[in-house]
Amino acid sequence: MADPVTSTISSLPAVNLGSPAVTAKNTLDKNSFLKLLTTQLQNQDPTKPMDSTAFVAQLATFSQVEGITNLGTKLDSLLLAQANANQMSVANLVGKQVTFKADHLALTQGQTASFDLSLDAASDATMVNVSDGFGRIVRTLQVGGRPAGSSTVTWDGLDSSGQPLPSGQYSLTVAATRSDGKPVDAASAVRGIVAGIDFDGQVPQLVVAGQRIQLGDVTQIGEPTTP
Repeated sequence: MADPVTSTISSLPAVNLGSPAVTAKNTLDKNSFLKLLTTQLQNQDPTKPMDSTAFVAQLATFSQVEGITNLGTKLDSLLLAQANANQMSVANLVGKQVTFKADHLALTQGQTASFDLSLDAASDATMVNVSDGFGRIVRTLQVGGRPAGSSTVTWDGLDSSGQPLPSGQYSLTVAATRSDGKPVDAASAVRGIVAGIDFDGQVPQLVVAGQRIQLGDVTQIGEPTTP
């Protein structure tokens, strides 16, 4: 069965509006649809008026087009409001202490540096290799057995010969095993104070000790600890 809207529009007589040819639109918005319907009514044959069923169908189509357009506008406004709310929420993290997943940490010469170990199960032996920016292992920390979950390790900032290492970023490689020699899944995490938020991107990032931290890498948020 032919669509009444399509058949009615296709039966319209040619109308010469006396204007230059205009490139046809690929889409039909609500204003174009209303103009088309008005032109159709103005140029219909008085002896053969438009079928009421077809007219009602076209009005229903117009209502659907307008409703979809309005819905899109409301969704855009809702998404914008949600984005603004998310930015304000993230901004509240400035000054907070966060723990985030990281395989490196910053060292200031002459100071200690702490990081967390996260183990899926208790280990009987745990080792952390500390490497410099050139990939050279400068210290191996034997931290013994560790419980399942999170625990803190403090590094004195010295190399294997007991000499202070220069300030910079150092990589952490964790290896944990049970008494039967089977490995235990382990990862490192670092704590720091959020100094700012970087909104220059699709997703906000936390600025911690000069590093950009993804929100998805944050495992804990709290107030700064007092030394």
